[in-house]
Amino acid sequence: MERKGLLIVGCGKMGGAVLRGCLKNGLKAEDVRVVEPSAEIRAALSKKGIEAAETPAAFAGFSPEVVFSAVKPFKIADVVDSFKPFTDKGAVLLTIVAGKPLSFYEAHLGAAAIVRAMPNTPAAVGEGITGAVASKAVSAQQKQAVGEILRACGEVVWVDDEAKIDGITAVSGSGPAYVFFLTEALAAAAEKLGFDRESAERLAKATVCGSAALMKQSADSPARLRENVTTPNGTTAAALDILMNDKNGFVPLMTEAVKAAERRSKELGKA
Repeated sequence: MERKGLLIVGCGKMGGAVLRGCLKNGLKAEDVRVVEPSAEIRAALSKKGIEAAETPAAFAGFSPEVVFSAVKPFKIADVVDSFKPFTDKGAVLLTIVAGKPLSFYEAHLGAAAIVRAMPNTPAAVGEGITGAVASKAVSAQQKQAVGEILRACGEVVWVDDEAKIDGITAVSGSGPAYVFFLTEALAAAAEKLGFDRESAERLAKATVCGSAALMKQSADSPARLRENVTTPNGTTAAALDILMNDKNGFVPLMTEAVKAAERRSKELGKA
């Protein structure tokens, strides 16, 4: 990546998170170019020694190893053709645009090397996970370069079947929202027990964050960790009797929620 550099198209929340992760992992500012419509963001990047412009055409003489597209889905049709001068020179396109399959890019870029990926928002703090699939034109070296970029923000899971990206979107792409809502619900339950809102939220957030940290550091499975907290006929068991109900408990509800997200991801891909 350091040899030929990185071109980022769209430096909002996710693009900015990837950029920060790459710089932290050793990528030099002079090896990065950024395409970003926001003058404010461009000015901030300039102060860090990173060249930024409004359009990819401004970097016609730049030959990046990776072009990273983090534009909004409704904008991709307007900018995808501008990637071709770079992919024609051997750059691999890494795209995190939701709902656009590899075939969409191949229709515009020909037999280019393309990686379609679905990250999640914890990438902003280096704790994300990204699912990725590569087109047939992607070489082992290009896949490694893309992997280095994605790992700068967390873990990476490669899949061979592009259809699985919809499942990844439903589980980990949308998953942080499920966890945040769980935290909201736990805080709301604490309020029902008489706690003020600030205390209820502190209890809920610390519990979720602490449990997540323990789960990440422990070699035990989530099921084993749950069992470690649960004393037979105790308070946790009483709560789990409700949450683990086979008909209307947490598992069937979560399963339906994830299936709904997957269906919507497929619908967006066909739109």
